[in-house]
Amino acid sequence: MTERIVVVGAALLDDGRLLAARRSAPPELAGRWELPGGKVEPGESPEDALVRELREELGIEAEAVGRVPGEWPLKPPYVLRVWMARPRPGSPAPEPLQDHDELRWLTPDRIWDVDWLDQDVPALREVAARLR
Repeated sequence: MTERIVVVGAALLDDGRLLAARRSAPPELAGRWELPGGKVEPGESPEDALVRELREELGIEAEAVGRVPGEWPLKPPYVLRVWMARPRPGSPAPEPLQDHDELRWLTPDRIWDVDWLDQDVPALREVAARLR
């Protein structure tokens, strides 16, 4: 059996709003929205990977505050796990530095206003239930 590779996604919350990031690449994903994040590197904890990915992709300092229950399959051998996260006090505002061309803060009533990547939708349902 092939070992699964964990991809961490950040449900980044600030003032009750969720951050959505629009993909700029690869072409088949460009223009769709996702929870920012990326692969867990060998020897790295998922929480550390989440903090690293948010620093690389958005230029922010953040902290994981709890895992969203569940695990969602991506293209084999990848699997998505999502953590609730928040910017650390004094962190700069997020910017689309890597893989994204736009960011939006969405209030709970606006979460479904963007065209999310299909693979993020089941995780987002779990996140949305926690924001009500």
